[in-house]
Amino acid sequence: MSTDQLALLEPLGLPEISDAAIAVIDEQGTVVAWTRAAQHLVGYRAQDVVGRSATLVLPSSQEALGVSAFAGQCRAQGGWSGTAAVRHRDGHTLNLSVRLSLLWGQDAAHRWLVSLTAAGALSPGTVNGSVRESLFARAPVGIAIRDRQLRCTWMNDPMEQHGVSRDRRFGRRLKDELPGFEAEALEAVMRQVLASGTSAVHEYRAWPPEDPRREHAFSASFFCLQDADGQALGVCSLTVDVTSNQRVRERLAILSQASTSIGSTLDVMQTAQELATLAVPLLADYATVDLAEPVSLGRETSGRIDTMYDHSRVFRRAGLASVHPGVPESAFARGEAVSVPPNSPLANALRTGKSHLEPVLDATPGTWVDHDPARAPKIRENGIHSVMIVPIRARHSVLGVAVFARSEDPTPFQQDDLLLAEELVTRAALSLDNARQYTRERSVALALQRNLLPHRLRGGVAVEAAGCYLPADTDAGVGGDWFDVIPLPCARVAFVVGDVVGHGINAAVTMGRLRTAVRTLADLDLPPDELLSHLDDSVRRLTCEDDDAPDQNPAIMGATCVYAVYDPVTQQCTMARAGHPPPAIVDAQGQVTFPDLPTGAPLGLGLGLVPFEAVEVELPEGSLLAFYTDGLVESRDDDIEVGMHRLGSALAQPEQPLEELCSSVVETVSTQAGSDDVALLLARIHTLKPDHTTSWDLPAEPAVVGAARHLAARQLSEWGLEHQVPTTELIVSELVTNAIHHGAGPIRLRLIKHQVLTCEVFDSGDCYPRLRHARIIDEDGRGLFLIAQLSNRWGFRSATGGKLVWADQELPSTL
Repeated sequence: MSTDQLALLEPLGLPEISDAAIAVIDEQGTVVAWTRAAQHLVGYRAQDVVGRSATLVLPSSQEALGVSAFAGQCRAQGGWSGTAAVRHRDGHTLNLSVRLSLLWGQDAAHRWLVSLTAAGALSPGTVNGSVRESLFARAPVGIAIRDRQLRCTWMNDPMEQHGVSRDRRFGRRLKDELPGFEAEALEAVMRQVLASGTSAVHEYRAWPPEDPRREHAFSASFFCLQDADGQALGVCSLTVDVTSNQRVRERLAILSQASTSIGSTLDVMQTAQELATLAVPLLADYATVDLAEPVSLGRETSGRIDTMYDHSRVFRRAGLASVHPGVPESAFARGEAVSVPPNSPLANALRTGKSHLEPVLDATPGTWVDHDPARAPKIRENGIHSVMIVPIRARHSVLGVAVFARSEDPTPFQQDDLLLAEELVTRAALSLDNARQYTRERSVALALQRNLLPHRLRGGVAVEAAGCYLPADTDAGVGGDWFDVIPLPCARVAFVVGDVVGHGINAAVTMGRLRTAVRTLADLDLPPDELLSHLDDSVRRLTCEDDDAPDQNPAIMGATCVYAVYDPVTQQCTMARAGHPPPAIVDAQGQVTFPDLPTGAPLGLGLGLVPFEAVEVELPEGSLLAFYTDGLVESRDDDIEVGMHRLGSALAQPEQPLEELCSSVVETVSTQAGSDDVALLLARIHTLKPDHTTSWDLPAEPAVVGAARHLAARQLSEWGLEHQVPTTELIVSELVTNAIHHGAGPIRLRLIKHQVLTCEVFDSGDCYPRLRHARIIDEDGRGLFLIAQLSNRWGFRSATGGKLVWADQELPSTL
């Protein structure tokens, strides 16, 4: 709404009339009454002007000569309004807005009421002054003058429109004309004006004769009139019917309330309910909001306006409100599916996207109501007599429909009610569309996060693990921290925790890329320090790719990471970190230590000249490892050491179940109040039983192959795995033979029984095996192919002083 429109909607008489300077002139042009406001405006006191000609205030004698002709013109037209030059008492000229109103007294006598207002004061916000003056000139302002006993002595023609004829007013007090509380209140205001000599404004309600069924609102301004001695002579009242302005103000108030009441959350169903709640009782006695089922679930609708409605579509009641307890008007409860008869105004609104106004609802047999068996009895039982149906539209789609009805309020809906309803629904549609998009995007983000983080932490027989993740972006539910537990060959387990710079969806995507890279590198069975070096190279390469295509991928701004590998056979854990906080180690007695790990540079900073260093620590049975991100321990107020101390205190209860311990640690330690992502990974360590592993040192001689087969077969018999003996003998034979032919130094054969049966052979050579397909004429080159066929999987890795080749076989499920 424009500034001009708002200005024109302001009730006349509130600043303009109440601030006017009032004077009364008789038929000969003599001033017979004056006000303090007039004195303030033109400088003359009542003693200076009352009893003298009104020409006293005219600036020149020539203008005074034209007063008689002007008076005749005003009498013929019943009044006049415009601008005129008026002389101030100190001699300067004022350009004032003037209104002359003809007053009638008993026996057809007449006088003139003159209202003066500074030309610039009509409306501070009005741009078009001529429009304002025209409106002011034609406004039906009722004027009445009462004596000191509050009896009516003079009035103008519009005053008769305010409920009482002229003959019934003269010589009577207001309480005799309009008996009741309002008359008493108005007379009290007039007595106050007489006593104080000032002006006052009062609003009241009445039922005028021309519209007896509708209550009108009036605004009355009262002025104390002074005689030649400056004493109170009587009261002048100027009354304006502000009913239409009142309705505008009420609608503006509803729209203002809608801006704060609708869309307070990003929940689709809640937003629909807020629309219904606001409409009742401000606009309607009963309101419903029905949404297409995809919208109520936060999904996209499938259609343009002209394809939105068909018989197969399902709508769900999302909002419901009534002035009656229990909402007896509704045939459907909130959340239930709603029927839409095909030939009803509801279906038509959904089909066309256009509103339907039915001021007087026809519920007789044969109408559309009669063909709606669900709603018809409710309409008739509750006396619903007026209905508005407004489609809910957003981005060229119809999301649903809102219905507004009246039963208690006897006034039918009018066109301005429909405009207000459409404005409310438009605001609600925007909020619904925002909520729907948020729900959809958050679902996508959560699905992404679920697929990026491990669904289940699997540590084999060596580890129990539990993790917890709290993103800083709680609305999106995603972030850049991650953790993982990766089973490795030979019963070993790898742990990784990382932290990508930033928050939200971009950080989550980057985290997913790094997690995939870590898993790929872990499959190569690299030591922690080497893995971090390769990961650093990957981050820098990805950063360069992102810089080349900034609109395609979220740029990796850097990350920190800690990577550890635990061997349950040796009870050794090898760790390395890249700018990440060190893990905490809790022994079985609850003692907490933080290993002294070289910090290392964060990933992706281009500091590859500084190598990552790994540290090996021994972890007894029952030890607890805690990996975390800095969001758990860092605070704006304290050093990170303070947070790590709090973490250590919270972890000093290793006997507690891991899930419970994980939750309690996060609740106790986290101090960032959501400003940074938090990830925590807890792992309880178990060693492999001594009788589940055995090893033999063998000389690098061809004759030892048979002995190796025999040793393996005997051990399998002790484990009750006789059925595994033939296959294992072949695998042992090939692995030991390869170590003798292609390796160097002493050979170590080790069997490990855990979730699978692992056979591994160590030698001190640096020649890694490579699977190849031998030709028919080749005499060798088939050993690794045979191992690959006999085992579940096989591989190799570097080890201190050489290399290690291994092969896994599945164990029977009964073991």
